[in-house]
Amino acid sequence: MIRSMTGHGAASCEHEGMHISVELRSVNNRSFKATVRLPDSMSALEGELEAWLARRVQRGSVSLTVRLGDGTTRSAGRINVQALQGYLQQLQQVAGTSGSRVDPGMLLGLPGVVVDDGGAAISAAAKPVIERLLDEACGSLFRMREHEGRSLGELLRSLGETIESRLQEVRARAPEVGRLYGERLKTRMNAMLAESGISAREEDVLREVATFAERADIAEEIERLGGHLAHLRKLLDPASPEPIGRTLDFLSQEMLREANTIASKASDLEIARRVVEMKTAIDRIKEQAANAE
Repeated sequence: MIRSMTGHGAASCEHEGMHISVELRSVNNRSFKATVRLPDSMSALEGELEAWLARRVQRGSVSLTVRLGDGTTRSAGRINVQALQGYLQQLQQVAGTSGSRVDPGMLLGLPGVVVDDGGAAISAAAKPVIERLLDEACGSLFRMREHEGRSLGELLRSLGETIESRLQEVRARAPEVGRLYGERLKTRMNAMLAESGISAREEDVLREVATFAERADIAEEIERLGGHLAHLRKLLDPASPEPIGRTLDFLSQEMLREANTIASKASDLEIARRVVEMKTAIDRIKEQAANAE
């Protein structure tokens, strides 16, 4: 199945006093790349969520944004009583000798007094919900990518048909190239030898035509390009579940190689014109391969 790499999906819900929302966006990229944006309290989940995306998305640059609104006391910091008592004992000793007073506000700012471990509780409570929302958002993302992929598939099939049509014309034209070359060669040789009253010998013309025909033989390139087109049709089969983007990019390069060889070996204007049309369609296939997963 062909899928575009461009898509969007989102999901949100309320859970135990928290509002959690998940948003996914994907755009073109030669390989898989993930960007995960999380609230500071949930930063510990970044690696797990990136691995989750890597298992689901084959290709493309995917951006995941998780937003959290927490109306509970889970996000509140915890006072480390032992650390606070230790500071108090030391400060009371100083205050006893100097007569100064201890400011409670200063105590809260001392290292280790306020422990912010609410993030662990928030992550533990939100993780299963985020995974469920990710499934929902991913479903929306894939549906959008598949919808765009169907349009992309129709375009690629049309381009493949254009190449196939021009290749059939080249295949029909190829046998004529040697014959036409022989006629032109014989005409030129007779014109050059006319002043001497000598005509071109048939065996000399045939020998030269045979050499040209061997040099200009494009049957092998035609068959290989035909095989590539058969592979293209197989890739575009809607029943195929595998991503095709990388394979399509490689296949378009091989098709272009064969088309260039046909043009250079055939030495025929009509074939060259059809090769230009084939190369135009192949270039468009290569461009669209960058949009396919």
